[in-house]
Amino acid sequence: MSFFRKILLISLVSFYAPSSYAEMTIEITEGIESALPISVVPFAMQGASGVPVDVSFVVDADLGRSGYFKTLDKQSMPARPSTAEAIQFKDWQALGQNYMVIGQVIEDHGQYNVQFQLFDVYKGQQIMGYRMASSAGELRRTAHHISDLIFEKLTGKKGVFSGRIAYITSSRQGRQSNHKLQISDADGFNAQTIASSVEPLMSPAWSPDGRKIAYVSFEKKSAAIYIQTLATGERVRVAEFPGINGAPSWSPDGGKLALTLSKDGSPDIYILNLVARSLTKLTNNSAIDTEPTWSPDGSSIVFTSDRGGKPQLYIVSSQGGDEKRLTFSGNYNARASFSPDGRSIAMVHGNGSDYRIAVMDMATKAVNVITDGRSDESPSFAPNGSMILYASRKGNAGYLSAVSLDGKMQQKLVFDSNEIREPAWSP
Repeated sequence: MSFFRKILLISLVSFYAPSSYAEMTIEITEGIESALPISVVPFAMQGASGVPVDVSFVVDADLGRSGYFKTLDKQSMPARPSTAEAIQFKDWQALGQNYMVIGQVIEDHGQYNVQFQLFDVYKGQQIMGYRMASSAGELRRTAHHISDLIFEKLTGKKGVFSGRIAYITSSRQGRQSNHKLQISDADGFNAQTIASSVEPLMSPAWSPDGRKIAYVSFEKKSAAIYIQTLATGERVRVAEFPGINGAPSWSPDGGKLALTLSKDGSPDIYILNLVARSLTKLTNNSAIDTEPTWSPDGSSIVFTSDRGGKPQLYIVSSQGGDEKRLTFSGNYNARASFSPDGRSIAMVHGNGSDYRIAVMDMATKAVNVITDGRSDESPSFAPNGSMILYASRKGNAGYLSAVSLDGKMQQKLVFDSNEIREPAWSP
C-alpha cells in the first residue's frame, strides 16, 4: 500500500499507539554557523510577592532555540547588571558577546511592569528599549513578545515566539484509546486540550485570525468536520456527508473551507461557503483528490491527486477551471503548504520508501529536499515564513520537528509521548 493511501486510510479507521502527554522540550539538532553571540542577563526582580515567571529565562530560551543566536551561560557572565549605567562593556567584549539584554520586573499589587534594553556590546550603545505592563497570567506571553522584538530588530525577520501550535496526540490505557487536539505556545508551554475523543481526531487547521480551529472528528464513528471557537469552546459541525469528510483548509478571508468529500463517489475537492452553507464542487475525477490548500491571495488551490498513477500536486483556480499538474520531480509529492508570501510550497516528497519535507519555488518549480527522515509529513509554515514545522517518526515514536527553508537550522520538539502528529502553526 502506498504512503498516500495509508494517509488516506487514517481518515477511515482508528489507530492506537501507547503514549503519555507532557510539555515538550526543544533540542537544536543543527544550528546556523553564523549564530550571533548574545547575553540575556537575568532580570532584576522587585516586589513582595515575587515573580511567577522568569522572564529573562524565557527570552534566553526563545533566542537560543531559534538557531540564530548563541546565548551565554549565566555562570559565565562577569556581572548581572540591570541598568545601563552598571554595564562594563569591556568585560562583555572580552567574552566575544555582540549583544546583551538587561531588564527589570517590578511587581505592584499583583500587576507587573516589565522593562528591557538591548545593547550593541562593541558600540556600547542601546539599540532598543521597551516598558510594558502585564498580569501574572500574561508574563510568559510578555516574555515571548520581548523575544519577538529582539529577534526582528537583529535579524530583520518577524519573530514567531508569541505564536501557537496545534497538534494531535494519541494515548491508550488498556483497551481505551484517547485522542486529543491540543494547542500550546510555540515552546510547548501552556498546553490546552481543545477536543478529546476515544475515536480519532485529525487535520487541525487554524482560521486566518487565529480564533478558531477546524478539524475532523470520528466521535460518532464516522468522519465529520467541526469548527471550534477557542475563546468559548463553542463548536459547530459543518460537514457530515456520507463517506469521507476530510482535510479542511480555510480561505484567506475566513469565509470558506476547502475540503475533501466522497459523497458523490470518489474523493473530490469542494468549497464550503460558511455563511450560506453552500457547496461548490471544484474537482471531478475518478482518482483520489484530497489535501487542498489555498494560496495566500485566495486565487488558487493546490491539492494532492493520484490521477496520474502516483500522488502529485495539482493547482486549480479557486473559482474552478482547468487543473494543472505542479510537481514532476520524485514519485510522490503530497500535503502542500503555502509560504505566507506565496512564493514557495512545502510538501511531503517521496522517493522509494523515504518521505521527506521539500520546498518548491513557485516561480522556477525547482524542488529542494530539506529534511533527511524516513517518514516526515504534515509540513506547516511559520507565520514569518522562515521555518517549517512537521511531524516525523523514529521507530514507534512520533514527534515534531522544525526546519529552516534552506535546511541549515533544525529543531526537534520532544514530548514524553509515542504519538504526536499533524502540527499546524497559528497565523
